[in-house]
Amino acid sequence: MDSSGLLRSELEVLPHVPTNFIWPEENLADAQDELQAPVVDLDGFLRGDDEATQHAAKLVSEACLNHGFFQVINHGVDPHLIREAHDQMGIFFKLPIHRKLSVHKTPGSMWGYSGAHAHRFSSKLPWKETLSFPYNDDTLEPVVTNYFKSTMGEDFEQAGVTFQKYCGAMKQLGLKLTELLAISLGVDRLHYRDLFEDGCSIMRCNNYPSCQQPSLTLGTGPHCDPTSITILHQDHVGGLHVFADNKWQTVPPRLDALVVNIGDTFTALSNGRYKSCLHRAVVNKYKERKSLAFFLCPKEDKVVRPPEDIVRMDGTKQYPDFTWSDLLQFTQKCYRADEDTLPNFIKWLLSSKTTN
Repeated sequence: MDSSGLLRSELEVLPHVPTNFIWPEENLADAQDELQAPVVDLDGFLRGDDEATQHAAKLVSEACLNHGFFQVINHGVDPHLIREAHDQMGIFFKLPIHRKLSVHKTPGSMWGYSGAHAHRFSSKLPWKETLSFPYNDDTLEPVVTNYFKSTMGEDFEQAGVTFQKYCGAMKQLGLKLTELLAISLGVDRLHYRDLFEDGCSIMRCNNYPSCQQPSLTLGTGPHCDPTSITILHQDHVGGLHVFADNKWQTVPPRLDALVVNIGDTFTALSNGRYKSCLHRAVVNKYKERKSLAFFLCPKEDKVVRPPEDIVRMDGTKQYPDFTWSDLLQFTQKCYRADEDTLPNFIKWLLSSKTTN
């Protein structure tokens, strides 16, 4: 049986980690310290309080200049909706493996179920299973609801309705965060928002089964997200690590908080000022772990370039212009996302332009 068919049903009880799930030692170094990242209270910012907005922007700027990671509380997303999304995710991942594989990712598609990304890779496999689907709100159609109904049937209509609402809330929060990031960089607060309003974002449900030898494998390997802004809600188990100050550091879960990290696309949009967050997920010997990840993406044909004011202040433009569809194509067809995705993408982009 291939690895996609093993997860959850069999991997949880295997006494040994299969070879293709074992990661190199340099990726497995322990995290000893807790990351001292800001917890940003968004209440005043969302109410339009100028003083609170400036304080929040200062905290965000300090975090993004350092490691690209912060958490937000009083974010305006209904906690009942978050719990309902976790419940629906749990229902899906408890399905028999044959049922999950009926909605597996097909070649060339980003959407559907994946066990350990075994449809794309054969080594350093992540100890997880995922369900990914698209979200955009520039249509009157309930995209997510329709996705669940069309791929999984009427039984999953409620899951579709829940995730439609959840993605809508994440998109609205994501757009507000683009404003806060713009303020923190000293540019017009709506500068970035225009890039994202019509974009198709990515929603991913993650399940990390328990593992008998957690020190040999990873739930997600070290990488920076190629996207712009990631908004994540993790359950109570914990396992998220961020690389800061030259070491791995833990991020204990807060159920009232959403985790936010900067991705490669926003690094380019800030002219390299804001760090794309290097992070990983570890697995647990006794408990499975779940998380909900929403990736805010620009419209695919919009040009990714930093504001002229930033380039003028910095004295040089760090990256050539590109589109999100260029970077998406690179990570889906040519490259496995890691900590060097952006520089390797730029090399690929420039060489492909030279060739053409």
